[in-house]
Amino acid sequence: MRDTDAPLRNVICMKWGTKYGPEYVNRLYAMVRRHLTGDFRMVCLTDDPTGIRTEVQCFPIPALDLPPGIPERGWTKLVTFSQDLYGLKGTALFLDVDVVIVGPLDDFFDLPGDFLVIHDYKRPWRITGNSSVYRFELGAHPDVLAYFRTHFDQVRTAFRNEQAYLSDFMQRKGLLAYWPAAWCPSFKYHGIPRWPTNYWKPPFVPAGARIVIFHGECNPPDALAGRRNRRFRFIKPADWVAEHWRE
Repeated sequence: MRDTDAPLRNVICMKWGTKYGPEYVNRLYAMVRRHLTGDFRMVCLTDDPTGIRTEVQCFPIPALDLPPGIPERGWTKLVTFSQDLYGLKGTALFLDVDVVIVGPLDDFFDLPGDFLVIHDYKRPWRITGNSSVYRFELGAHPDVLAYFRTHFDQVRTAFRNEQAYLSDFMQRKGLLAYWPAAWCPSFKYHGIPRWPTNYWKPPFVPAGARIVIFHGECNPPDALAGRRNRRFRFIKPADWVAEHWRE
């Protein structure tokens, strides 16, 4: 068991719209519970808490306060950096709802650093992080959101999305750091056998993986069914998903 005087650990996710149902949040909680020792608080920022298990605290997604007519979807995660996020205190580990946890999580809270994120898979020569998994202290970086709100036109011109802006902002503060490369592999880039072996070899869990990231055209149910949304990219069913992506 962890020391009861240890800093409070929060796991935060976000769900809005209809793309992901409550089962994604419920399974995420179950995976965290299986792989994180000791106490933690699970929080979901959502526009619809219906069907989410009672162990998860649900709060409305704070408004970004953008100019009228500007879509918030590509920038919504930045609200996690609010100076006061519903009074929550301690360390926050943000997880996308469509990740699959396959290994221990304690080190995600214990690894030194003020802000840690996945290093971009496709263009590792850039500083940009993948914000499917990031960690920070709640309330410690309100300038991330404040600057975004007051310089939105400049930010939108310079950066494609929230993770590019966030990585640059933290880099300028001297706080940007990355998870060990093996911890958060991409299913798309690291878990599918190379062509043509993908036609007879099933997808696999990359060595050293702890949280497998699903991005692009394939989510956990697609991987489990052996289905992708692009032609000529066949995959066999990833049976290992069923072992981990469950309540």
